[in-house]
Amino acid sequence: MLREWADNGFVLRIGRFRETDVWLKTLCRTRGLTTLFAFGASRSRKRFCGCLDVLNTLRCHIRTTENGRFFNLQEAVLLMGPRRLRSNWQRMGLAANCLRFVESLGATPENAVELFDIVEDLRRTLEDRPHLPSLLPLFFRLRMARAGGFAPQLRSCGLCGGSLDKGAFFLVNEGQTLCPRCRPASMAYAVKLSGAGLGLLQHVCDTPPSDWPHEDLPPPERRACAGAIDGFVQYHLGLAFEDGRFRRV
Repeated sequence: MLREWADNGFVLRIGRFRETDVWLKTLCRTRGLTTLFAFGASRSRKRFCGCLDVLNTLRCHIRTTENGRFFNLQEAVLLMGPRRLRSNWQRMGLAANCLRFVESLGATPENAVELFDIVEDLRRTLEDRPHLPSLLPLFFRLRMARAGGFAPQLRSCGLCGGSLDKGAFFLVNEGQTLCPRCRPASMAYAVKLSGAGLGLLQHVCDTPPSDWPHEDLPPPERRACAGAIDGFVQYHLGLAFEDGRFRRV
């Protein structure tokens, strides 16, 4: 095990312990979700330069303890952070929701690079785009689920391979879609989606947040898309958003 290493880290959450020490929940670009301990951070101006804050991307110099259980942040340099986002409380609320999901989902070295790039793109989107999708937090969960290896099948019927242009039934428990001719016998886990709704969800799966359209579908289709994403995430990732936090279901 490397005793010292460097990596780029996106700060998801930060807290204090004792008088001058700080811990950071960080999405590291090559190592995934990592908790870093910055001893003396509240007093140090040289090693951290006031850059330890949520939504910042840092170049981190990290030392592993002898037993390999803890990671100490020795030094950090700010690479990128929001300029205006912190003054917009509505968008900060969206950011907080998405970052909590990342923390609850977790990340491994195998998918860390893709997750890291999505989170950085989300920050740029919240910072720069004048209009945002009304379902942005749900879109983010779907995109992160795909990056984590849970990709719903939305391009063609899961049974006959037929076109879904005229709408279909998305089975949240199977993660696949059936055309009207292959309509499921039970609708217990099925969500009926229009062709436009399916196309939107596929687009979200394939692109970063900055490419998601902000124009809303009609309310019934928007509710169907929201139900499909929420059901899929709950069933396959075991995460539900309740009372302002994500819990395992």
